[in-house]
Amino acid sequence: MGKAAALCGGGTRGLVSLLSAVPCLACHELPAMSAEPGGRGGGGPAGGAPAAPPGSDTYKGWLFKWTNYLKGYQRRWFVLSNGLLSYYRTQAEMAHTCRGTINLSTAHIDTEDSCNIVLSNGGRTYHLKANSEVERQRWVTALELAKAKAIRMRNNQSDDSGDEEPASQSDKSELHGPLKTLSSKLEDLSTCNELIAKHGAALQRSLSELENLRLPADSGEKIKAVNERATLFRITSNAMINACRDFLDLAESHSRKWQRLLQHEREQRIRLEETIEQLAKQHNSLERACRGAPGLATGTASSASAAKAGSVQSAKGEASDEDEETEYFDAMEDAPAFITVTADPKHHRRSGSNLSGASEGHPEDWNLEDSVFESSNQSSYNESTGKDLLPRKRRRTRIPDKPNYSLNLWSIMKNCIGKELSKIPMPVNFNEPLSMLQRLTEDLEYHELLDKAVKCESSTEQMCFVAAFSVSSYSTTVHRTAKPFNPLLGETFELDRLEELGFRSLCEQVSHHPPAAAHHVYSRRGWTLWQEITIASKFRGKYLSIMPLGAIHLEFHSSGNHYVWRKVTSTVHNIIVGKLWIDQSGEIEIVNHKSKDKCQLKFTPYSYFSRDVPRKVTGVVSDADGKAHYVMSGTWDEKMECSKILHSSHGSTSTEGKQKTVYQTLSPKVLWRKYPLPDNAENMYFFSELALTLNEPEERVAPTDSRLRPDQRLMESGRWDEANVEKQRLEEKQRAVRRRREAEAVEAMEEGKDYEGYLPLWFERKVDAVTGELICVYKGGYWEAKDKQDWSVCPDIF
Repeated sequence: MGKAAALCGGGTRGLVSLLSAVPCLACHELPAMSAEPGGRGGGGPAGGAPAAPPGSDTYKGWLFKWTNYLKGYQRRWFVLSNGLLSYYRTQAEMAHTCRGTINLSTAHIDTEDSCNIVLSNGGRTYHLKANSEVERQRWVTALELAKAKAIRMRNNQSDDSGDEEPASQSDKSELHGPLKTLSSKLEDLSTCNELIAKHGAALQRSLSELENLRLPADSGEKIKAVNERATLFRITSNAMINACRDFLDLAESHSRKWQRLLQHEREQRIRLEETIEQLAKQHNSLERACRGAPGLATGTASSASAAKAGSVQSAKGEASDEDEETEYFDAMEDAPAFITVTADPKHHRRSGSNLSGASEGHPEDWNLEDSVFESSNQSSYNESTGKDLLPRKRRRTRIPDKPNYSLNLWSIMKNCIGKELSKIPMPVNFNEPLSMLQRLTEDLEYHELLDKAVKCESSTEQMCFVAAFSVSSYSTTVHRTAKPFNPLLGETFELDRLEELGFRSLCEQVSHHPPAAAHHVYSRRGWTLWQEITIASKFRGKYLSIMPLGAIHLEFHSSGNHYVWRKVTSTVHNIIVGKLWIDQSGEIEIVNHKSKDKCQLKFTPYSYFSRDVPRKVTGVVSDADGKAHYVMSGTWDEKMECSKILHSSHGSTSTEGKQKTVYQTLSPKVLWRKYPLPDNAENMYFFSELALTLNEPEERVAPTDSRLRPDQRLMESGRWDEANVEKQRLEEKQRAVRRRREAEAVEAMEEGKDYEGYLPLWFERKVDAVTGELICVYKGGYWEAKDKQDWSVCPDIF
């Protein structure tokens, strides 16, 4: 689906070309750095040798860059300078338009075959091709040297290697220039010291001569006062002169010391560059030898394939779908690279001494009952998960089919010109008949993972289930490209499944600007979950990035284990043209604040060129000492598996200079598998069986419940025109309430009174003891009010 969807995104090229016409500040200085030797950059028209020798500060030349499936590789002029690799369509564009720049200090350099180079930096990826293997190696050497220099500059507290001055002078002039200026200023300071002393002495002499003159009594008093002030000036001047003299002595001694240190650092840098260049040559030789090696033995080949399947590769990003690169605003941190190799359990039972300390015992420990460690093979949400619970209430399995309404995007956009973004009435055509509070409650679809986690005696095993639960919440987003309704301030949503599934959930919209929802879940099975989520988004023309802000807390009653994690970034692609599709990317760090266990999960962004499976998620569960116990692997839209680590060792160093860890594991066990979608799901907004029941009418709920929202109810029944009218009415009603509240605040301020402002009904703001953040937590009262059917405190929002 992703490839087909991205192929349709070519219509945004004009918009991106318009944006990229703005000169890049980091690249705008490049023409002044060095003249281009070799006329047109060397080589033939297809892309010749680079225009500068490896090791120089500036490196230029023609390379082929992958643009998209329609155009393939296109010839571009590349300039490497100051740790930045920039490219242009022609050499003439260097004076005014930079097409893209990648910072090498945080980039990964990889080689796919004899002529290809892959540069990856967070969400941006360049796929480049040289004319020959020799030319490729020259570029790789230059890039490695530039990366090493950029890293060194960054470690020396350089804010941004791209903001440095052009390297147009030699290292010697760079060293002696500042020293010469400093020496000049020290000489000026010394001269000023002498002048102060000279003029101070002259002033004192003049005042002494005045005292000896015969003047009237009143004049004598004035002269005496002036003399006292001159004495104070002399004392202050002497103190300043002494301080300046000390500064001069220190500056002169330290300037010599700095000069020696700078010279030493320069020599160290030259030796490091030579070492890196030699390593790059050796790496290239080993690469060629590996490609030319004969077929491996069967056992080695199977291990290699397993290693390839389990390796965590660098994120390639969704950057090369068009000629102008997608610019992700959030750069993911690098997760530890590792390789997993499935071991033979029988062999390790015979030789238990081979086990590392990370396993804390023998493989026989990996024998938890299937009912606990194997994911239940339920094919339906409606199957029972516990014997101690009552039979489930029969709930609906269908909603009215989605109407086939045509939508003219331009007719909407032209009416929004000049309007404030928050006041643009977006039609329900973009929505699905669920609110954000109901979407937040959907995180509980695989709540049985937490029920199983309660039974785990080991905190690291429990962490595996918590990690699988954190990934499972994304499984419903694969096809759900429509946006949920924005909740009104004070809107609530309850999901009371205490008798059927053992838990009940309450959500409330606690803030409107910025929009924030608080969520609290209690389970009689032995766990409590709470969170406050604020949605931040950035629109980048081709895609929309959605960043859920806020921590998710999960506490198990019996053990007291308290887990905290945060959600990753969701990206909606092809916003303007093409079929919408969603990707999840980033990292989740789950921390058990009681035992200090950790789980690092990495969501690899989708890429056309990656050999990995799409939507891949990998991670490692480690204890407080940093020893790895389990490897997590799978995809966020299908399943998650867990493998127990028997032995760990350090493998070969990757092309990015990072050493991979090789984990020998037992066969993986499935912790979570996605439920299949119901029949006809494509006509029901791709809702899961749980989602179909969320907006089902229910008695005794609060009058602020999302089920009672009229525009959402009309949309679900297929009456979209009426839903649009009702949606506009509700939004205007909410604005009127906000204006009244603002007027009351102004009036209270004029009268000198305190104004509390809006307070949530069922939640209250407190400082979280674990994270130190101000978070809305459930204060109680909702379920008691429901039992009494006393909703007098609820506002009239619908």
